[in-house]
Amino acid sequence: MSIDVILEKQRAFFQSGATLSIDFRLKALKKLAQEVDFMESEICDALKRDLGKSDYEAFMCEIGMVKSEISYMLKNLRRFAADKRVYTPLAQFASKSYTKPSPYGNVLIMSPWNYPFLLAIEPLVDAIAAGNTVVIKPSAYAPATSSVVEKLITNCFPQEFVSVVTGGRKENAELLNKKFDFVFFTGSQEVGKEVLRHAAETLTPVILELGGKSPCIVDSTANIKLAAKRIVFGKFLNCGQTCVAPDHILCHSSVKDKLAAEICRQIRLQYGESALSNADYGKIVNKKHFDRICSLIDDKKVIYGGKTNAETLQIEPTVMDNVSWDDAVMQQEIFGPVLPILNFKSYDELYRRLNNRPKPLALYIFSRDKNCIREVTETVSFGGGCVNDTIIHLATSEMGFGGVGESGMGSYHGKTGFDAFSHHKSIVDKKLWIDLPMRYQPYNRKNYGKLLRIFLK
Repeated sequence: MSIDVILEKQRAFFQSGATLSIDFRLKALKKLAQEVDFMESEICDALKRDLGKSDYEAFMCEIGMVKSEISYMLKNLRRFAADKRVYTPLAQFASKSYTKPSPYGNVLIMSPWNYPFLLAIEPLVDAIAAGNTVVIKPSAYAPATSSVVEKLITNCFPQEFVSVVTGGRKENAELLNKKFDFVFFTGSQEVGKEVLRHAAETLTPVILELGGKSPCIVDSTANIKLAAKRIVFGKFLNCGQTCVAPDHILCHSSVKDKLAAEICRQIRLQYGESALSNADYGKIVNKKHFDRICSLIDDKKVIYGGKTNAETLQIEPTVMDNVSWDDAVMQQEIFGPVLPILNFKSYDELYRRLNNRPKPLALYIFSRDKNCIREVTETVSFGGGCVNDTIIHLATSEMGFGGVGESGMGSYHGKTGFDAFSHHKSIVDKKLWIDLPMRYQPYNRKNYGKLLRIFLK
């Protein structure tokens, strides 16, 4: 079915009012949950083929998070979708005021290759909960998972409700040239700019989930052993191909050597002496990205790892020390298993560096100093993050997840996700039994000016 036909059918379906029913949305979410359960092994196999993910990691980082988001929506959807009464000013007497969540209509979700199941289906959950019809465009760089996503959606929903369009740049360009009511994109800054440019042509609202060089600060008061353990987990999960992975470490010079040694020890503990022989260690998505990441490794500064296998597209967890801000590895988002360590001597120096760079999607700080933690989280602009941990801030439906500035716009997950895919209409319901006269002309009638000032005080 052509893209034009899909869009025509989806517009007609939305205009029929079918998706406005809360029962319809709940039924759709339950069906999706059942199908995810039924196809779990196929999803795991696809993620293994595309990215080398183990079944455990596939469930922990993709399937389980989708299931959690569905469960959250099933529990809370009726409350989220209900009209919300708000205060009515005296000047509007007698009336009631309320906001009404309403779906945008026909939504486009463009998902990336690094978490190809999670980042296609989790925003879909929020879009369905909000009452939209949806076109999903999965990444061509994860073909096995794209095929499974297409099968999953075909088994769950008719195309006039939710449809999957596969393909590469040609299909991306065609979709971006169509008129949607809302666009949700996850991916690189470069492509995000293109999405925003096309959306501007039709004044289409967008959410952009991008990336950036997310810093990980370790100060002199940090628990070094635990910091290293959690940094290694967050950095090398999915071989570093995570938009919120710690991109680099900014470590206080007094503990830098101790941290570097502990990070190397933690890599051995978590991945074994040879990560490339570890069956649970994944791979880089394709040769293009493999070559790009390899080009960022400076052998003279490697203190751990550095081995690669071009046949399996694997790169060892690699740590680089004595890195400067001018090194090649600091000129772009790494998005791979290479961890540079830089040092700092004062927070003033750190703030000058961070606040003059593009705003990152995430920031992590390891410290026991509550004042420093407060100062960093207040002073530096970033999308979201953790104190004394990495990654986990996006694993809850109780908080929105999104970027700021160069790392994106808008957020989703849970209630924030429902709101992201909804337009909230502001409505005043005015009563008929009284009609205050002071707003009508002529304005020079006695005492009306005084009454108006009282009402609007």
